[in-house]
Amino acid sequence: MEIPRYLLERLKKNEEIARKFNEIEISILSILNFEDFFERLLFQIADKFSIPHIWLSIIRESIICDQIRACHGGKGLKSSITVVSQERFISIIRDQKPVLANRNLTMFKDLMPATLTEPLGSIAIAPITLDGKLVGSINQADIDAHRFEPGIDTSLLEQLAQKVSLCLSNVTAHEQLKFLAYHDPLTGLFNRGVFERILEREFSRAKRYDVELSLIFVDFDDFKIINDTAGHSIGDEALRFLADILGGMKREQDVVARLSGDEFVVLLPSTGKEHAEQFIKRVNEHLDENPLVSGGYTFAIQISHGIAGLSDDGVSNPSGLLKAADAKMYRHKAEKKKF
Repeated sequence: MEIPRYLLERLKKNEEIARKFNEIEISILSILNFEDFFERLLFQIADKFSIPHIWLSIIRESIICDQIRACHGGKGLKSSITVVSQERFISIIRDQKPVLANRNLTMFKDLMPATLTEPLGSIAIAPITLDGKLVGSINQADIDAHRFEPGIDTSLLEQLAQKVSLCLSNVTAHEQLKFLAYHDPLTGLFNRGVFERILEREFSRAKRYDVELSLIFVDFDDFKIINDTAGHSIGDEALRFLADILGGMKREQDVVARLSGDEFVVLLPSTGKEHAEQFIKRVNEHLDENPLVSGGYTFAIQISHGIAGLSDDGVSNPSGLLKAADAKMYRHKAEKKKF
């Protein structure tokens, strides 16, 4: 019995698609860092399937969001990844199945990168998972309204998402090990060892080019009270709370680290102590206006701080700058206890 021509054409087309998928998988399988993985993945898909617009959306609360943000990708990579809240993402992807649309595309604007200004005709969103948990989606768009028209078969999109999810699992495991080597596991900030290396580098640079450098030593006031009152889990949340505020208010070139326990440091390159004071003032104002509310408890977080610069007495090396800020922090803490 002769096989109909349309079936032969369909089989041939499916074989071609399977071959392209296999080539993409081989291309990204050996990559073990986020930056190269995403750049290679998006380029390969766009190239092999002639996709004019392709990017990734990552759920802000997902376990990989902070790691991806931390990778130092170029502008091309940053413009190819968007971050969206889990609530908003779930409102679009209701059952973890691919979504196709060619009408009312403004409802997907939270998923779209800011660089995507061309009017779109259709969009395809394929959810990706990590160890069974939803972490985001791989998105494709075209000016052609029929390219991703609702109702067409989405099995190929599901295959693509599955392959990406499997490869992403390998990359994440490797990146997690690398992340823990440089970061504090509780807060995600740089650990002490990394900070000390950065401090040496920035101290040498400031001396060489005769520019300012400020260091803020931050201590969490009465942290033990939170642990004793609400338990260590709330105490850990309080440390993350403060770490997020310090990290969220810094500039791109500033460095925030957790030294140990309830002690943090902020290094501000090319910055005098006056501007460092303004930074810590904004942090204190934010803490005053935003208490930590968790587990039925409300804690008004307070901090003590000390600021040191290159012109301070005794500052002749990186450790001297750290010690000077530390000493000023303790004086600040002692003065507060008098009142």
